[in-house]
Amino acid sequence: MYPAELVKPMREDLTKLGFEELHTVEDVDKAMETKGTTLVVVNSVCGCAAANARPGARMSLQNAKKPDNLYTVFAGVDGEATDKARSYMVPFPPSSPSMALYKDGELVHMLERHHIEGRPAEMIAENLIGAYNEFC
Repeated sequence: MYPAELVKPMREDLTKLGFEELHTVEDVDKAMETKGTTLVVVNSVCGCAAANARPGARMSLQNAKKPDNLYTVFAGVDGEATDKARSYMVPFPPSSPSMALYKDGELVHMLERHHIEGRPAEMIAENLIGAYNEFC
């Protein structure tokens, strides 16, 4: 578990963009019942989340088409909520950071850590924008 003061600015990188934090299993289940398109970001304290994932998510939201719903869980902080969110990402193995796009509750696009790590934020944004243009 990371101290709240350490993760606060990392949480705010997404919440200031309109992402709703999911802290409990119940929060995740309720979010996954939401109709329309939903982006779930598994946030993390790692460098690739700071340099690539969160900026890529931010850039992707400049697109004309974007998800109806934006949610985030924080790995290493909200453990049960993160585990529950990852259960909706099967068959993909757990990874942090990661991003999943759903349409009416069905997983339609996934970015795992190995798609994020070492790639520029612009490339991650382009990947997400392609998914938004197809599914949103």
